Amino acid sequence: MTNIQFAKRLQPLQSNVFADMDKAKATALAAGRKLIDLSLGSSDLPAEAHVIEAIAQSLHDRSTHGYLLFNGTQAFRQAAANWYEQKFGIKVDPQTEVLPLIGSQEGTAHLPLALLNPGDFALLQDPGYPSHAGGVYLASGQIYPMPLQAENGFLPVFADIPAPVLAQSRMMVLSYPHNPTAAIAPLSFFQEAVAFCQQHNLVLVHDFPYVDLVFEAGESENSSPSPKSKIHLGKFATEGNPPCNFPQNPKSLVPSILQADPDKSVSIEFFTLSKSYNMGGFRIGYAIGNAQLINALRQVKAAVDFNQYRGILNGAIAALTGPQAGVQSAVATFRQRRDAFVTTLHHIGWHVSTPKATMYIWAKLPLPWSQNSIEFCTQLVKQTGVAASPGAGFGKSGEGYVRFALVHEPPLLETAVKRIAEFLN
Repeated sequence: MTNIQFAKRLQPLQSNVFADMDKAKATALAAGRKLIDLSLGSSDLPAEAHVIEAIAQSLHDRSTHGYLLFNGTQAFRQAAANWYEQKFGIKVDPQTEVLPLIGSQEGTAHLPLALLNPGDFALLQDPGYPSHAGGVYLASGQIYPMPLQAENGFLPVFADIPAPVLAQSRMMVLSYPHNPTAAIAPLSFFQEAVAFCQQHNLVLVHDFPYVDLVFEAGESENSSPSPKSKIHLGKFATEGNPPCNFPQNPKSLVPSILQADPDKSVSIEFFTLSKSYNMGGFRIGYAIGNAQLINALRQVKAAVDFNQYRGILNGAIAALTGPQAGVQSAVATFRQRRDAFVTTLHHIGWHVSTPKATMYIWAKLPLPWSQNSIEFCTQLVKQTGVAASPGAGFGKSGEGYVRFALVHEPPLLETAVKRIAEFLN
């Protein structure tokens, strides 16, 4: 057989904790275990009827069946710009500052190809979402992990980054509300991040899939790190935009990075409809931000693919411009699941923090598993059928934790916790 030589950039991608977990789940199923899968953050809720109807109608329109080039995405880009302006009060040019994506993961995976030369550093959160690292490896870049510790609110400490690393760094990737820790970041932190990136000539990338999955309407005395972190959006601008179908809260716990960089000097943000609108399988999102960065990402995208089917964009337009009751319902559903799961964990003696956002519980592992999250998750699924994600799969600083995704109804979540209790005992 011919000895095929593969690129060295594939080597860091060969070890995948989540692939190992899939094998453990298959073993559990083969042994007759009834699986309760809490390992994947894929919403079990359906897309709204008006979204599905927009896609269904497109199927019968022959003009949607061909390739979709950039100019053909104008209606979607305008809808995305309007949605963003209404939500955050930031003016957006749909022609130069918005780019459709196949989910935000495409953006985080492809942008390093536009920014990094071999050997350049990217500053990534540790723990963090795996595709952030994957994109850097594919660009032959190096990763400097910024540890996220509980005592710092799972926020990186920029002063700890070594000067030689900064000299070789070209980009920083943040994501709040954060996967996997479910941490949130105040506007004051983003302002610090923007100033740091401006000082060191870094591109600031913000992955923003959980913008709507927030369980508290505004900051309280207990949730605010300091008076300086109070979020102020300024006057809400709606001129020229359609009526806003969702509440715009000036004390949102989850600001956009562009509220800290309104001139879009160094920043780009990725949004996906997977979480807010339960459209994960449709693979639709967009990038918004600095026009030069948008154009560079567009050049990479043009070499890789055409855009999605126009009907999917029509569904996304319906989601962004239509009734937002489905978003509010999804938030209420995940809040109920969060409360049920956390309460039941507390009842078995496993005390975890109650997250203010996302669809995840980030739980510190009890003894004797406190430094072996992979073995904990592997044995848990084999013995009980309950699947979770080991913290080590998200980075070195994730060791000692496990992530549970709240993708089932409360009764099944409570059953999962009962099985966990039997396993721990």
